[in-house]
Amino acid sequence: MITPEEYILLQTPALREAVAAARGRDPLEVALDARIPHARLVATQVKYLARAQHKLPSFAAAQCILPPRAFEQASSEACAAHKEISGDAVLDLTCGLGVDTFYLSRRFRHVVALESDPLLARITSDNLARLGVRNVEILALRAEEYLAREGLHFDWIYADPDRRSAAGLKQLRLEACSPDILALRPLIERAAPRLCLKNSPLFDVAEALRLFPQSRVEVLSLGGECKEVLVYADGRGPARTATALGLGSCMAKGAEDVEVPPPAFDPERYRWLVIPDVALQKARLVRHHLAGRADCWSENSYGFAAERPEGVLGRVCEIERIEPYDPRRLKRAWKGLGAEVLKRDFPLATEELMRRLGLHAGADLRVAFTKTGNDFWAIRLK
Repeated sequence: MITPEEYILLQTPALREAVAAARGRDPLEVALDARIPHARLVATQVKYLARAQHKLPSFAAAQCILPPRAFEQASSEACAAHKEISGDAVLDLTCGLGVDTFYLSRRFRHVVALESDPLLARITSDNLARLGVRNVEILALRAEEYLAREGLHFDWIYADPDRRSAAGLKQLRLEACSPDILALRPLIERAAPRLCLKNSPLFDVAEALRLFPQSRVEVLSLGGECKEVLVYADGRGPARTATALGLGSCMAKGAEDVEVPPPAFDPERYRWLVIPDVALQKARLVRHHLAGRADCWSENSYGFAAERPEGVLGRVCEIERIEPYDPRRLKRAWKGLGAEVLKRDFPLATEELMRRLGLHAGADLRVAFTKTGNDFWAIRLK
């Protein structure tokens, strides 16, 4: 974390100019440059501003101050921009670096944001000013302290609890996070009729609907990686949504999995392999999404289609052939080739699979491995 003294230094014109001049250089080179004042501090900002070009482009463009720990814990701008809440006033219980706060300021007339760390509250206030935000009030208070006040009224409350213990261990249970949203729920419901709760990508969708039965739960992915599990506790559920940013969404009403039995597997028929996005898997919507798009799907959530499916959340690969997994025969055919290996619901690790088949990383062939029923298959892709 940045110290108060370092924060003051980073606000000075000399260090702001030094950071601006050093951007684009190797941070290690910057840290060792004796001509740069406070070179190590400048190098740290150069490092995180470079990383912010992709994750936080607005913050990078405004040359915001980026404390390392707060940067690592922050939402990406792509995810923050997606949150579908709006109104007159919102309370952000867990401001942090202020990425979600920044996008809430575009959807609400007034934003109150709480940050229990006074220094981070000052840094975030400074950053939002650099970003031109004028409708956010940042208070250096704990959520428990602020919610105890009388007469609070907001359209929404937004919360992204800290999922690290005092010892730095990841916490998966909601009540182990800080603040404890479940313990604060009576005060939250007194202050606002609606809650938007951001959870870890590891948080179970069924558990979210158990804790908030009439909520809408959305799994958000970016670039094939699950990023967030959002709970919109606004009484408009139960519903589950899988959203792959840049690809689209799939939604199902109700809390239960949709049972859609596939037809029998026919390897001679299929010409397309469907690899559903991770958001569909996390939201347990693979079968719901693939019904009508794929002709069959395996236990591990690969889909198979005779005709190229449209509107799929995920990847679609053309199949050259599907054959039973016979390691001896496959090794004779493939030994020494470079391969891109895909697998789901297969009992061997990728490294062991490649070793048994005599493969190494490369681009000679693409092959997927899977299981349907009691049978194991190798799928050669074009």
